Amino acid sequence: MLASLVGGIFGTKNERELKRMRKIVEQINALEPSISSLSDAGLTAKTQEFKERFQKGESLNKLMPEAFAVCREASKRVMGMRHYDVQLIGGVTLHEGKIAEMRTGEGKTLMATLACYLNALSGNGVHVITVNDYLAQRDAELNRPLFEFLGLSVGTIYSMQAPTEKFHAYQSDITYGTNNEFGFDYLRDNMVFSLEEKKQRGLHYAIIDEVDSILIDEARTPLIISGQSEDSSHLYQMINNIPPKLHAQKEEKVADGGHFWIDEKQRQIEITEVGFETIEDELIQLGLLEAGDSLYSASNLNLLHHATAAIRAHYLYQRNVHYIIGLNPTSQKQEVIIVDENTGRTMPGRRWSEGLHQAVEAKEGMEVQPENQTMATTTFQNYFRLYRKLSGMTGTADTEAAEMKEIYGLDVVIIPTHRPMVRNDQNDLIYLTKDGKYNAIIQEITRIREAGVAPILIGTATIEASEILSDKLTLAGIRHEVLNAKQHEREADIIAQAGSPNSVTIATNMAGRGTDILLGGNWRAKLAQIEEHTEADEQRLLAEWRDNNQAVLDSGGLHIIGSERHESRRIDNQLRGRAGRQGDPGVSRFYLSLEDDLMRIFAGDRVVAMMRSMGLKEDEAIEHKMVSRSIENAQRKVESRNFDIRKNLLKYDDVNNEQRKIIYSQRDEVLSEPSLQAGIEDMHRDVMKGMIGNFIPPESIHDQWDIDGLEDALRKDMGVDLPVSQWLRDNRRLDEEGLIERITDEVLSRYQQRRQNMGDDSAAMLERHFMLQSLDKHWKDHLAAMDYLRQGIHLRGYAQKNPEQEYKKEAFNLFVNMLGVIKSDVVADLSRVHIPSPEEIAELEAQQQQQAAGMELSFEHDDVDGITGEVTEDANPDHQPLQEIPAPASRNAPCPCGSGLKYKQCHGKI
Repeated sequence: MLASLVGGIFGTKNERELKRMRKIVEQINALEPSISSLSDAGLTAKTQEFKERFQKGESLNKLMPEAFAVCREASKRVMGMRHYDVQLIGGVTLHEGKIAEMRTGEGKTLMATLACYLNALSGNGVHVITVNDYLAQRDAELNRPLFEFLGLSVGTIYSMQAPTEKFHAYQSDITYGTNNEFGFDYLRDNMVFSLEEKKQRGLHYAIIDEVDSILIDEARTPLIISGQSEDSSHLYQMINNIPPKLHAQKEEKVADGGHFWIDEKQRQIEITEVGFETIEDELIQLGLLEAGDSLYSASNLNLLHHATAAIRAHYLYQRNVHYIIGLNPTSQKQEVIIVDENTGRTMPGRRWSEGLHQAVEAKEGMEVQPENQTMATTTFQNYFRLYRKLSGMTGTADTEAAEMKEIYGLDVVIIPTHRPMVRNDQNDLIYLTKDGKYNAIIQEITRIREAGVAPILIGTATIEASEILSDKLTLAGIRHEVLNAKQHEREADIIAQAGSPNSVTIATNMAGRGTDILLGGNWRAKLAQIEEHTEADEQRLLAEWRDNNQAVLDSGGLHIIGSERHESRRIDNQLRGRAGRQGDPGVSRFYLSLEDDLMRIFAGDRVVAMMRSMGLKEDEAIEHKMVSRSIENAQRKVESRNFDIRKNLLKYDDVNNEQRKIIYSQRDEVLSEPSLQAGIEDMHRDVMKGMIGNFIPPESIHDQWDIDGLEDALRKDMGVDLPVSQWLRDNRRLDEEGLIERITDEVLSRYQQRRQNMGDDSAAMLERHFMLQSLDKHWKDHLAAMDYLRQGIHLRGYAQKNPEQEYKKEAFNLFVNMLGVIKSDVVADLSRVHIPSPEEIAELEAQQQQQAAGMELSFEHDDVDGITGEVTEDANPDHQPLQEIPAPASRNAPCPCGSGLKYKQCHGKI
């Protein structure tokens, strides 16, 4: 109440921000006459002038009014579009590192050019991040003429791009690409074997398009570079026979002989005691479990993991809802393709983790692909927080403003519309059953079509719902288009004409983000389909569009029909936002039923009980603000729960992130230092102190010393044969410290002698090789250990311990141990390694490059409930077993695999 009172007197925070920014807009508008009078060459020359002023110490904030005025004038001349005042406000918002919430159709793509131009003047590069390759390519090509006119270069990055091309794209002033590709390149850059192979040149400033989708919906998504682990596909196929023999328990705490209970909110299953016994019996019959053995024993946890994944695949994941069976464009094979629940788009290559994807493949009778082992990983949350300045734009961010501020430090500024919003958002209609709801939607479509020519867009939450509605429309004789994950390649074409008179379009969750629905249809899209169009074609289509546009406006504009409420209000607002662009009229309404998942799981029992008690028939609906409020409250609860999950996951990943920064900075030091000799010598001292301490305990007496064991360890691990026993016999006064010093000096002397024999250049290359090899190997193993730790750390809560604190403590110990093992490995490898010839060193470098090129990439998606999934660009798409290579007569002969390396440096490497 106090907040609303203060807001009434002083204005809300958003109003105060807009008032401040309008003063900047007035400065920009005041410059327009003088900037307009410049010639094209004079306008272009302004860029160099701004750069020089920046180099001399003038801030970007000081340059902003003049730079924005120049960018607007250039846009008028090159693209025929002049930025509105509200777009200037949006540009200021982006430059200040905030999120601009701008309604659909208000021109976010053009607005972003202002902040791009201003920040590119610093010479550090601007990254514009979009949700898919189509939008990245489209926006780059759309804005390229403007930026090149102003003397700036534009680059685009994409998957499977040639390294040289990608390097040049990152050197451009403005680089467009997807969030996945920027994140992958960050990981790849931290796995290279030389600084020249790095592509990115620092993370300075980013503008994220559809920022809510990337920073909220994809927030828990780890990007993973991985390699294949051992194949256990036969296990998934055998255990797939068990779930059909089981059935679910109706209630959580009421034993009714069910084998498991489904927690729909968390999307998990819990196996009952009856279920455990039944699964054990089935596994014994399959020969996977010994008679009398228990699933609870530590050695059988892997079987339990497979069984749980199989049950989830059968009872929680449905075809055409959570996934489809489709053709992989790369391998040309039928496979299980995940459907993104937030956008309705398919995600080819992405795979659920924890064995879930393999279990779904087994359920569908498809070839089961091997699981992967993580080699490098980061989350989008932590990747984007690496940027010095971050900003974003979207049509729907205000509902998530608290999370944006708390996690990323980003304020949300709601930008006013250029023209007043006149869309009519009607109350929800709630029916008893889904059939009643679908019938009511068909009747409403029929009514709208009888009343005029208004186009209709129907939003569904799943592919299944879109196909049910499509069948009902077909039966009713209504022509329509269906846009879901199965027709995603036609998305831009379908959305382009979704505003045509009398058109009916069914869209699953996506409704064309990044593509406007123009009332009357898109005449430019039709013109582009005519191969050799003339000016007469252009005039004809434009005249047709004007007539169609007026007819649609007279019919009330675009009608939005939502067939279901999403868990997030933001997704519903995205659908509503398709109508009412640029002051156009429009209508929106949601049709719900008590059988919808949101109503069934989250909306309170009171609402359901009240509606049933009213004795409503199937074709009757209730329309009341109280019911709509109850649904919104349910959505708020889900959003709040999801935020808590994301925040909790971030606390754990922050620990990983700090360790990741240390490892990656060490890698950079190894790559950039011309000589590692001083560091290697320090490693020798640390390792020797630890090794000798194992055989000569600190402050111990001579009788407790294991000298034979020490001599053996030095011989085996360090390759040195030292007469330690003789030293002690010759010098009775040689104490612990003196012995450590003498042994260390001997080992260091041998290392320095070997280094001298090799030559500085060869030695530096070999030291760098062993350092990077050991860092990468043990970091990979550490990631696996951290993953296992995280999966079980919650159990510490039963011992009245804080799982988060326990995780930090255990993770620290694991990290310290890993650093110790890395040192030991490097010292031992350098002590035992054969001193190579220059030719062998060249082969070693070639081998490193080959290893780097053969890496397998995957991108993993964590869902709200902790279910994970991966995106894999497979280096071995057919998953053929690697053939054994026969040894040639000589180890120096070329390897029979055809790599071009000697056998001893390839498949014969020890």
